[in-house]
Amino acid sequence: MLSTLLAFLGACTLIAASPGPSTVLIIKRSLRSRRSGFLTVLGNETGVFIWGVVAAFGLTALLAASEMAYDVMRIVGAAVLVAFGVQTLWQAHRSKGAVDGGWEDAEKSGWASYRGGLLLNLANPKAAIFAMSFLPQFVPEGAPHLPTMVGLAALWAVYEVGYYGLYVWFVGRMKAVLSRTGVRRRLEQVSGGVLLLLGARLALES
Repeated sequence: MLSTLLAFLGACTLIAASPGPSTVLIIKRSLRSRRSGFLTVLGNETGVFIWGVVAAFGLTALLAASEMAYDVMRIVGAAVLVAFGVQTLWQAHRSKGAVDGGWEDAEKSGWASYRGGLLLNLANPKAAIFAMSFLPQFVPEGAPHLPTMVGLAALWAVYEVGYYGLYVWFVGRMKAVLSRTGVRRRLEQVSGGVLLLLGARLALES
């Protein structure tokens, strides 16, 4: 069991280290404040746990089997990514010439950060299909399938909270540099552009 858990955590590390939309959003929100970044992490990991539970019940198999259902989720996910990208670029444009305090005013709601992380994860059909194919590989032979997969999903989410929390901490440590309006605006522009490209790629996938 210990070797299985170590292998599982190693795989979780590789997954978290792979750059994706969630990583971009977490860094983007962390540029605002540590609180915003961490709440985005919690939202994203709530989505990870939800997809893990759904996979444990076998419901994501329906998504994998239905091309129409997958395409609908793919288009919705692409729209969410594009919307986040446009919003980020617009905020970068509005920040031109603004004082630092204006950046904080743009992100008043902790719920908005949590909701953003959750929405981005739940709108990604790849996350659902991946959870279905990933978690069963680490269920030990003879172990009860459903509770073990739910437990692994919870461990996956908690582990990534710690992993992405390091991103939030690092951005916070770099605050002296990143708080400069020009630097932060440039990072916002890059983040927005990446989200737009990821959304376009998801929309064009067949």
